[in-house]
Amino acid sequence: MSELLTSAIKKLKNNLTALVSLYFIAFVAFVAVFAYALAPDSSNNANQMHLSIHSKSPGFKVLMLIQKDEFTKTQSIFNKFFFGNRYPDKEIPILNYRVVDNKIFYKVYNSSKINEQEEFIYLSPKKSVFVTEKTFLLGTDKFGRDFLSRIIIGSRISFFIGFVAVAISLLLGLFLGSLSGYFGGKVDSLIMWLINVTWSIPTLLLVIAITLALGKGFWQVFIAVGLTMWVEVARVVRGEVMNIKEKQYVTAAKALGFTDSRIILRHILPNIMAPVIVISAANFAGAILIESGLSFLGIGAQPPISSWGAMIKAHYNDIILGKAYLAVIPGICIMSLVMAFMLIGNFLRDVLDVKS
Repeated sequence: MSELLTSAIKKLKNNLTALVSLYFIAFVAFVAVFAYALAPDSSNNANQMHLSIHSKSPGFKVLMLIQKDEFTKTQSIFNKFFFGNRYPDKEIPILNYRVVDNKIFYKVYNSSKINEQEEFIYLSPKKSVFVTEKTFLLGTDKFGRDFLSRIIIGSRISFFIGFVAVAISLLLGLFLGSLSGYFGGKVDSLIMWLINVTWSIPTLLLVIAITLALGKGFWQVFIAVGLTMWVEVARVVRGEVMNIKEKQYVTAAKALGFTDSRIILRHILPNIMAPVIVISAANFAGAILIESGLSFLGIGAQPPISSWGAMIKAHYNDIILGKAYLAVIPGICIMSLVMAFMLIGNFLRDVLDVKS
């Protein structure tokens, strides 16, 4: 195993596309884990709306009046790191402001920059009020939310669904595939019937059916995608187990009285992981595409959760309205991550010498 790993590292250094893909995947993983620490808008789901500054172009700057209430409910650092700030400061886009005695007078921002009405806030020790200039690097969406923050937070859905879906597909695929290939007979016939029935149903339709059965939501989508991706794993595992169970060391293990579960877990599965790893890389990319499709159809992650697929759905009309980047940027993110996993899968296939 160590020799295989050493050989893989050497080949990786000489394969520029695979190396770049690996670095890109590591970068997206870092962004997904530290999303709320990196996002300019660290509120839960980056959902702070400022309708007066909706659909602004990248690089847009505005004065922001920030009100910080010292009696806001507390939130643990751990919870804030993984789920965002549930009690963000109140932000008001303004045109200008002035301070008179214990009052701060300001004019609320509007696109025409014409607002005769001036409002004011009393300054007190219990409420901290200050003004800062805020820059929206990728502009704002149609609800006035920071688009860059939504992209960063959205990486979590697309990235982590791969892990969950692949984990579920591996558990089911390895279990059913090894049982089918090892025991054969009626067990094999029953499992193959289940595989063929599942295989005959279009993946997207099956995911939609499972999602509707489980309900719309964050984890329901993860489970639904995972439950549709085990079939290919099971078929490959079945074929490999049927081949390896005839090997002499398996026969020797049976002669020594080892249990079937020990033979499968200790002697068969470790020797068939090469093709499983390659399939897992492809399934990772497939899970990202399926989730994006479900979110685009409106049955994936539900608002206000940020998802790249949902962002495309929300802004595809802007393509003909001069704001095409609102749909193109999340599309590029999906395409780049899927391509990275496919290139890594091709690299693993070459390194592990898995025959098609």
